[in-house]
Amino acid sequence: MKIRLDRTVCDGFGLCAKQAPGYFSLDDWGYACLIGDGTVAEKDHDAVMRALMDCPVHAITELGERTPQVGHTYCASAEDPARNLKTESNEAQWGFTR
Repeated sequence: MKIRLDRTVCDGFGLCAKQAPGYFSLDDWGYACLIGDGTVAEKDHDAVMRALMDCPVHAITELGERTPQVGHTYCASAEDPARNLKTESNEAQWGFTR
């Protein structure tokens, strides 16, 4: 996992340094700084993800592609959704006219 910190977005809440002090520090004004190149060790993944999720201004982002953990079925129904579409041929059914 690799992360990026956008210092221009940071408002200095300091939650990242609290959650993952090995990856974030605070400068003299209280704004976050990334320690290292953003590469996160597997053992620190949970702490860094907590810092990422807790950031109120979303200044921390995860780089790279995430692979889905579970396969998703986006259309669970076998019914054709276009069948219920409002068209000119069924406008009386839907209660609209031109």
